[in-house]
Amino acid sequence: MCGIFGVMDKRRQMMDGSGIREALSMMNERGSGEGAGYVAYGIYPDYRDCYALHVFFDKACESKAVIDATLEQWGTIEHDEAIPTCDQPNLRVNCTPWRYFFKPDASLAPGSASPEKDIVTNLVMQINASANGAEVVSSGKNVGVFKAGGSRGPGGSGGWPEDVADYYRIQDYEGYIWLAHNRYATNRPELWERPDPFNLHDWSVVENGKTTTYGANRRYVESFGYNCSTGTDSEVIAYLIDLLVRKHGLDISLAIRALAPPYWEEIDRMPEAEQNLNRALRFAYGSATMNGPFTVVAANPDMMVGFTDRGKLRPMVVGECGDRLYIASEEAAIRAMESGVESIARPAAGEPVIGRVAP
Repeated sequence: MCGIFGVMDKRRQMMDGSGIREALSMMNERGSGEGAGYVAYGIYPDYRDCYALHVFFDKACESKAVIDATLEQWGTIEHDEAIPTCDQPNLRVNCTPWRYFFKPDASLAPGSASPEKDIVTNLVMQINASANGAEVVSSGKNVGVFKAGGSRGPGGSGGWPEDVADYYRIQDYEGYIWLAHNRYATNRPELWERPDPFNLHDWSVVENGKTTTYGANRRYVESFGYNCSTGTDSEVIAYLIDLLVRKHGLDISLAIRALAPPYWEEIDRMPEAEQNLNRALRFAYGSATMNGPFTVVAANPDMMVGFTDRGKLRPMVVGECGDRLYIASEEAAIRAMESGVESIARPAAGEPVIGRVAP
């Protein structure tokens, strides 16, 4: 039921957040006013070599010293500050959004193929698992997640896309890839870390739907050292993509095929070599296979991808205009940002969309 939106410029031309705000607000019937979020790539060029850690502090005066000390054990804090915000009458703030620009000390992870990312991953898992009143919500280079929750009814707070966008002054940021999510809450709307997007260094994820394999998928990814702290599908999906692509070395097309594989009867009709590949993926990654109704849009600094369950029980619309690729729940959202969109397509069930940024 949620509304999701993604846009990528293949030549890294920047887009400010005003169009993303308008596109997501176009799908307000897909939300419940209980949370929304945005993620943008390319927004921190002055700190492009640092990992930008966005942290929610319940009480910054009590928790920040602990996080400072934890980070300084594993690297250098180049700069940190409160994320600029603008109070909104319909949004009740229950945490302090903060950002660190952090350089991990790669020598502290000897033998790792990606020491900086392993350090950042471990820090995110450690901080989010501890009861210290802090939650890391994004941790990549030159990327940031901006999100908030809300609750309905008397005394509740708003959490519509425009409330969240205006709170973070999304229009002031410029990025070449944006993802956005309008949440239809099914549980615990008051937690600001719960709405999509979810991020782990390079990868960010937004999802519309509900996987029925959450428990199996979570147990699988946690067996590799990830800690799932929010109880949401999208957190697990972000970690699964990081595991399959970064740690296992799968191309993103194979990773998607492992997460949303063809039906067995479809595999039986494939040429032998393709049958063998798909059978091997299903056997190797059976515990990572996602079932249930879902559409996922994910991005890293070099690409944006979209894929659905094999029955396409949630919509996915793709638009293109010049160098821009759009993936959204609804065509109206794409046209809200790009009225002259040149082509609109609705990929078949299980047919992934992969857009790559020019080198």
